[in-house]
Amino acid sequence: MKNDTLTVESISQEKDHGFLKKLKGTVFYIKLTNWEYWPLYIANFPLLLIWLWFALRARKLFFFSAVNPVIETGGMWGESKYNILQRIPEEYLPKTIFIHKEQDFFSVKNKFMSSGLSYPVIAKPDIGERGTLVVKIKDEQSLFDYFNKNKIDFLIQELISYPVELSVMHHRMPGNGAGRVTSVCVKETLKVTGDGISTVAQLMAKKSRAKLQLKRFEKTFPELLEMVPASQQILEVEPIGNHCRGTMFLNGNHYIDKKMTAVFNSLAATMDNIYYGRFDLKCSSVEDLKEGRGFKILEYNGIGAEPAHIYDPSYPLFEKYRDIYRHWKIIYQIYRLQKKKGVEAMSVKEAIRSLKAYFDYQKLLKV
Repeated sequence: MKNDTLTVESISQEKDHGFLKKLKGTVFYIKLTNWEYWPLYIANFPLLLIWLWFALRARKLFFFSAVNPVIETGGMWGESKYNILQRIPEEYLPKTIFIHKEQDFFSVKNKFMSSGLSYPVIAKPDIGERGTLVVKIKDEQSLFDYFNKNKIDFLIQELISYPVELSVMHHRMPGNGAGRVTSVCVKETLKVTGDGISTVAQLMAKKSRAKLQLKRFEKTFPELLEMVPASQQILEVEPIGNHCRGTMFLNGNHYIDKKMTAVFNSLAATMDNIYYGRFDLKCSSVEDLKEGRGFKILEYNGIGAEPAHIYDPSYPLFEKYRDIYRHWKIIYQIYRLQKKKGVEAMSVKEAIRSLKAYFDYQKLLKV
C-alpha cells in the first residue's frame, strides 16, 4: 500500500492516533444522525407495531402472504428472484441465467456461453436481500471464484448500462386492472470526483457516505483505493445500487403522473397473481420510461419491499413511518379482497417452517 493512501489500516499506523479516534467518532455520528444506518431492531420497531395492528384486524398473523400468492411468503422472506423474473415479460428484462448450486463449473461455462452474455456481468444469490453477495464479475476467473466460494443457487445477469436507476412501488387491487404508483426512488451510486492529487481513499474520507464504506473497500478493493483520479474525473466506485453500499436514495415522487402509472399498470397486468411490490430498474431517462421504452427491470420485490423514497436523508422521520403505515394499509386492503376470493394466507406452522429454512439459508451466505 502506498504511504499516502488513506485507509483504515494506514490510518491506524499513523503516529497521530487521535486522527483514527476522530474518524471512528465521525462514523458513529454519521450513523447516529442518519435513519438509514440505524440498527434494524430500532428502525423496524414501529414497523413491527404496524404489522401487528393490521394482523390483528386481519385475524391472521401472516395475512400478507396471500397478497402475492405465486411468490414465496408473498415476497416477505425467502423468495426466489428467478421465479419472479419469469413472470415479467422478457422484453423488459436483462439476459439472466439461473445457476444451481449442484452444477459443476464446466456446465456453468457452457450455459454462460450459450446465453449470449458477455463480461462484465452481475452475479447475485437467487434468494437474497440488501445487496448481500451481489458482485460485478469481470471475467471467467472471477466467475469461477464466485461459484467456488458460494455454494448457493445464484443468477448471472447482464450488466445494464442505462444511466438512471429507479425503484418504483406499484400496486393494483384484485379484480381491478387499474393500479397506482405510490413511490419513486432515484438512486445515486457512490462516486468520487478527482482532483488529480488525492487517492480514491482520500476522496472517500472527505464524504460522509463514502467514509462509511472505507473499511469494506480495504478488504475487497484495496487496489481501487490507491488510484488517483484525474482532476474533475467522476469515478463510480460502487456500481451496486444499494444504500448499504453507499448509494444515496432520493425522493422521486414528483415523477409520478398518469403516464408513469399507465406504464406500470400495463406491465403489472401481465404478472398474474402479483398485486403489490417494487420494480428496481434502470432506464435511459425518466422521460423514456414514461413512454414505455428504454428500461430494464433488474428485480421485482414483493411485500418485503419498502417505498424506497423514505431513505432520502432529507425526508422527515415522521413522514417515513407515515408512508410505511400507508403502504401496509394497502397490503391489508389487498388481503381482504384476496380472502373474499378464497386465497389463503400462511398458517403459523407454515410460517415457522419457512422461517427456519430461511434462517438456515442465511447462514450459508455468511460462510
